[in-house]
Amino acid sequence: MNWISEVVRPKIKTLFKRETPDNLWIKCPDTGQVVFHKDVEANQWVIPGSNHHWRISATQRLGLMFDGGTWLDVALPEVAPDPLKFKDSKRYIDRLKDARTQTGLQDAFKIGYGRVEELPMTIAVQDLGFITGSLGTAAGEAFIKGAETAIEKKTPYVVFTASGGARMQEGILSLMQMPRTTIAIRRLRDAKLPYIVVLTNPTTGGVTASYAMLGDVHLAEPGALIGFAGPRVIEQTIREKLPDGFQRSEYLKEHGMVDMVVHRHELKSTIARLSRLFTKAPAVAA
Repeated sequence: MNWISEVVRPKIKTLFKRETPDNLWIKCPDTGQVVFHKDVEANQWVIPGSNHHWRISATQRLGLMFDGGTWLDVALPEVAPDPLKFKDSKRYIDRLKDARTQTGLQDAFKIGYGRVEELPMTIAVQDLGFITGSLGTAAGEAFIKGAETAIEKKTPYVVFTASGGARMQEGILSLMQMPRTTIAIRRLRDAKLPYIVVLTNPTTGGVTASYAMLGDVHLAEPGALIGFAGPRVIEQTIREKLPDGFQRSEYLKEHGMVDMVVHRHELKSTIARLSRLFTKAPAVAA
C-alpha cells in the first residue's frame, strides 16, 4: 500500500473539492445556448438572447403577477382523491401523493387573490408539474372556486393555462369538468366581470376544448404550444406535413385564435390595463 498516493492525496483532493450545484446552468432548448441559472431567474425565467420562455411553477407565476409578490391563497374544495380506484402501471392514489410531494400543491391549480397594479384581482394558475397540469375533478372544483371568488369580491378572473388535457385516471368524471367550468364562466359573464385567459406552454386537450378558449381576451406567451391534439398526432392522421410554427402562439394569432402574444415582462401591465378597461376602473396615477 502506497500511503502517499492512496491516503494523503485523496484527503487533499477532498479538502479542496468544491461542490457544484446541478442547476448552475440552463441550456436553451431552442438554440442550445448555455446561460447562468441566476441570470435566467432574474429575467423572470426568460432566457436572454433567445427569448425562450421557460416553464415556471404556479407559485412563481403568482409571485410575478401580484404587487410585491404577495397574495392571499384561496382555499380549494376537497374532493374524493381516487373516485375510480384507478390503477395502470402505478396506483392513481400513489401518483397523487408523489405529485403533491414534488409540487407542494393539492392539485393542478393554485389560486390567489390580491392586487395587480393596485387593482384587486383573482388569479388561477395551472401547474404543469402536477401530473402535466391535467384536468380532473379537483382541478375543476378549483377553477369554479376561483370564479366564485371573483364574483364574491367583484374582481376580474385571470386564468393561466398549462395542461396536457383531461386526466385519464378519472375517466368521464374528468370530462364532466369541461361543461362545469363553462357554466362558471357563464356566471362571470352574468356578473359582468372580465375573464382573461393567458395561454402558456403547453395548453392542449380538453382544457383547450373548454375554459382555455372561452375568455373575453386570449393572451399567449411567445412560442407556446396551443391546440387540441398534438402536431405529431395530426400529421399521422392527415398524412401531411404541417406548416412551420403550426399550433404555436404566433401562428394562432395570425389565424385569429389568439388576440395578443405578450412577452412575460409585459404580462402584468397588459392584464392590468385590460382589466381597467373592462371594469372602467381609473388608471393608476403616474
